[in-house]
Amino acid sequence: MFGGLFGDRSHRSRRAFGRWVVKKHRRKGSESLGDQVRSATKWSLINTLVIRIGTFATGVILAREALTPRDWGLYALGGVVQAVLLSFNELGVSLAVVRWERNPREFAPTVVTLATGSSLLLYAVLWVLAPTVARALGSPDAVGVLRILCFGVVVDGLACVPNAVLTREFRQRARLTIDLVTFTVSSGLTLVLAFAGWGASSFAWGGVAGVVCALIGCAVAAPGYLRPGWDRATARELIRYGAPLAGASLFVLATMNADSVVVGATLGPIALGLYRVAFTMSSWPVRAISETARRVSFAGFSRAAESQESLGSSFASGLSPLLLASVPACALLFALPGPIVSAVYGGQWSGSAGALRYLALLGLLRIIFELCYDFLVAAGRSRALLAVQALWLVALVPALIYGGHRNGLLGVGVAHVAVALVLIAPAYQVVLGAVGVDPRRIAAVCWRPVLGGAAVAVVAMAVERFAGDSYPALAAACLSGCAAYVPIAVPAPLLRAILGKVRARFGPEPEPDVRPDRIKLKRLPRRADVRPDLLDLGLDHGRSRDINLVLSRGAEAERELEQTMNLYLGWGRAVKQEIVLQPSKDLDRKWELNEELNGEPAGMQDAQDPDRPDRDPAPVTPAAPSAAAPARAGTGAGAGT
Repeated sequence: MFGGLFGDRSHRSRRAFGRWVVKKHRRKGSESLGDQVRSATKWSLINTLVIRIGTFATGVILAREALTPRDWGLYALGGVVQAVLLSFNELGVSLAVVRWERNPREFAPTVVTLATGSSLLLYAVLWVLAPTVARALGSPDAVGVLRILCFGVVVDGLACVPNAVLTREFRQRARLTIDLVTFTVSSGLTLVLAFAGWGASSFAWGGVAGVVCALIGCAVAAPGYLRPGWDRATARELIRYGAPLAGASLFVLATMNADSVVVGATLGPIALGLYRVAFTMSSWPVRAISETARRVSFAGFSRAAESQESLGSSFASGLSPLLLASVPACALLFALPGPIVSAVYGGQWSGSAGALRYLALLGLLRIIFELCYDFLVAAGRSRALLAVQALWLVALVPALIYGGHRNGLLGVGVAHVAVALVLIAPAYQVVLGAVGVDPRRIAAVCWRPVLGGAAVAVVAMAVERFAGDSYPALAAACLSGCAAYVPIAVPAPLLRAILGKVRARFGPEPEPDVRPDRIKLKRLPRRADVRPDLLDLGLDHGRSRDINLVLSRGAEAERELEQTMNLYLGWGRAVKQEIVLQPSKDLDRKWELNEELNGEPAGMQDAQDPDRPDRDPAPVTPAAPSAAAPARAGTGAGAGT
């Protein structure tokens, strides 16, 4: 509304069949791209969760105690205009700071000049046209809100370069601090003004105060990037790069806000206020999940763009965790719109329930489309992306007008989903296929979460129908739906690994009794097909620490070991990785597997365990290969104990 997750790592074996510890050895002074992405994702997720929870709580207080649907509608109109201006105020040139390989300090002054100048020009035009825009949107009273709120466009133009530098360097921890300060100032001022009777203007002044704090924070975190400058050749290059992206972004924002324009112009500000509440609720999964991923996905896709093969596989790898996390939330909003709206915002907002049911489906599609957007930008297909967004906008506006006149807010929601599902999803698939994304891989990633989402909706509606509409009944319906989702959507090996990890952390520690069966160590692929949804299984991916991997006997142990080694290479596919497989203390050998992603594996070699406190300082002579002892394999494939 206003502009540790990885837990404690216990390194003790809790299974009777032995322990393997996987270690990663980095070169001093360097950190792989995979580690940067994972660390940035962690802090981005913390940031998103904290800010969204606070924003949600602030919105509930305002909706229940201070503001009316009309106030919300006036603010929504101002937010629509501001979002449209923000989509192209800096002409898309700030993305060059993230994408280009050259030193950003070489061209940052030109970016600052372009972004600030274009933002000032846009705000001047808006100030003059604000009365006309407000009347066209059906709310003449929104002039003041427009002029105040859109001043944030100028501040955004100033802050775009240091903000892009933080994204380029994966400094999401600094972003967390900045966003916390911004949220505290913005929401605090908004609450004070709203309870003082300022109405929709309280949103506007709170938003301006927040973006000013964000500008100061970005300037402190990334110093030296607010100095203006000019280089004509660089400016031409930046505009050629950024103009298609700004156009595509404008189409995205216009598409996502065309419904608000149609509702405000045809049904009035009160209906718009109800609709914006429904749209905001449908955006909860988008904001909590998609925004977390987008803070690092573009940079990650950009680094993977050097290889067509790795770029194509990275899309499916990125889509899988997004779907697993977002489908149950969207399915619950689809199944229980009325009870959820009444429970959260109160009875005066119950008119938004009809639109929420279909906007929840749109929210799920938006998560997928936003990932497609970042992927295609990183792949250099900005023109194709612009064509898709233009098609979406051209088809959406008449559909929204027809739906609004035909069936009010419900018709607007249905029209939105119909255009996205029938027209835009196939269009994105065509463009992705041209980049090398196999539709079969997308289908393989999608079918389990989609089937699980259907189960969530059916179970939740059944429980709510028989249990009533009380708070305990709503909680029971949500929990029952999620319980039905997990066994369907989560693959069995992943589910077993999660349950095993939970038991390992919280269960009693048994005494080891027998040695594990022989486990064949397979050679790693040169390009590991990493699944980011499995990143937190038995791994500590942030710092160089020991990692417990508990294995069972036989083929299942082999699969777990191979899967974990693939995962440990990381999403970013760093150039060099060294993985050490170390058995329990009752075994005699440590086996090292040196793997270079872009070269030939160095193979398996014996070595004495340096971590054993009781180790003999004398060299250990490797045992001869046999059925009971491991054998060396120079090709990277061998047998372990």
